[in-house]
Amino acid sequence: MAGHEIPEPADREQLTDHASDLQAAEETRTSCDPAFRHGVVVGFDGSTSSERALAYAIGMARRLGSALIIVHVANRLPTTVWAGCEPPVFVDVPDHRTEVLGLELACADYLTEVPWILVERGGDICHELEEVGQEYAADAIVVGSTHGIVGRIFGTVAGRLARRARRPVVVIP
Repeated sequence: MAGHEIPEPADREQLTDHASDLQAAEETRTSCDPAFRHGVVVGFDGSTSSERALAYAIGMARRLGSALIIVHVANRLPTTVWAGCEPPVFVDVPDHRTEVLGLELACADYLTEVPWILVERGGDICHELEEVGQEYAADAIVVGSTHGIVGRIFGTVAGRLARRARRPVVVIP
């Protein structure tokens, strides 16, 4: 057959469908430690209501025989940097509260009953809790309730999460 070449095996790899590559990349992005799959996600910021939610989540994980995924959604403080005539640049200043919370949790006796990890995220609390729940295929998300004027104006995290979550949401008063 003149003018027609049969590609070599190395060339055939280049001709493969890119859908399989995208699927492999997606699996890599959402992969997590198998010990924490189907665990209980709990939002934690060190407040009294989040401590109650953590206590409930520990008991829930122990009863289910699963692990605990503690999520701290860090505050990112936008900072504007102005350098002469250059346009302003926005820089995320990390919230070091996660490190402090991690040390406090590592020293806590009540967390010795279940395997746990601390996950730091930045952004919208509801979105990040649901995202972590999806990544770990969590059985439930546990959050503490919020009270006050801010919750009345903007809606509570628990209320917004309960409306949009794809898994059970447990709200602890």
